[in-house]
Amino acid sequence: MAEPTTSIVHYTFPTANGTVVSTLLEELKAVYGVPEYKTVHMSIRDADIGKVHNQVKSGWFLKINPNGRIPAVTHDGFSVFETSAILLYLAQQFDKDSKFSRSAVADPKGYSEEVQWLFFAHGGVGPMQGQANHFNLYAPEKLPYAINRYLNETRRLYAVVEKQLEGREFLLGTYGIADIKHGGIGPMHGQAGHFVLYAPEKIPYGADRYVAETRRLYAVVEKQLEGREFLLGTYGIVDIKIFGWTRFLERVGIPLEEFPNVKAWYERINARPAVHAGIATATPPAN
Repeated sequence: MAEPTTSIVHYTFPTANGTVVSTLLEELKAVYGVPEYKTVHMSIRDADIGKVHNQVKSGWFLKINPNGRIPAVTHDGFSVFETSAILLYLAQQFDKDSKFSRSAVADPKGYSEEVQWLFFAHGGVGPMQGQANHFNLYAPEKLPYAINRYLNETRRLYAVVEKQLEGREFLLGTYGIADIKHGGIGPMHGQAGHFVLYAPEKIPYGADRYVAETRRLYAVVEKQLEGREFLLGTYGIVDIKIFGWTRFLERVGIPLEEFPNVKAWYERINARPAVHAGIATATPPAN
């Protein structure tokens, strides 16, 4: 386990994923008194590229996260990106009593269960609800936009892989699970295939597709919460991860009342002071 340190820097913006890491950091501080950390608020606006220093496509930030997304952290010079990877790293480093996570050594089956649900959140809830947000709130009326959106995102992700493979045979130098399963490409490439090959011409289809899938995923969460206060019985990083998205669920037209177990779970987490502290620290001060 890590010694107390002030060398963690958290790069973020208050999106669904952007408040998740700071929430865990605050939960750890409430129990252990560490880690202290610094928050750097980033711009995620494309209009700020080349104009704002703390923009996620800035060269200095791409050295921390080559995918140019928030959140990311640095710890003693070591960079970690992808929300779920950061949660697992921080838990490994600072959750010495397994208050918010499961130990891969002491509780391997519990750890596996935790990782399964963490990946469910990372690969299911986040991408699908994120696209529901997009089509409901931001998309223009022409379906070709959806096709171009996913093709361009797939192309951008493969450009990141191309850059990572410079001078390497495999993504991390030697063949491993990063090569077998590369997280960001699957959802985006799958949706590119869907819109290019199968989608009807009406843009409402896109909204309906993702809202329906988000609803289906929350039904899985609802079932998992039967007879439980939290997803794995006790509060931890899986709850923190999904809560980050649940805060925005009603924006896509899905009321929490549809899922009474989820609603009660949401209210339990929302009552935790560290959760509000984590959201607050990820939010830039008003000008």
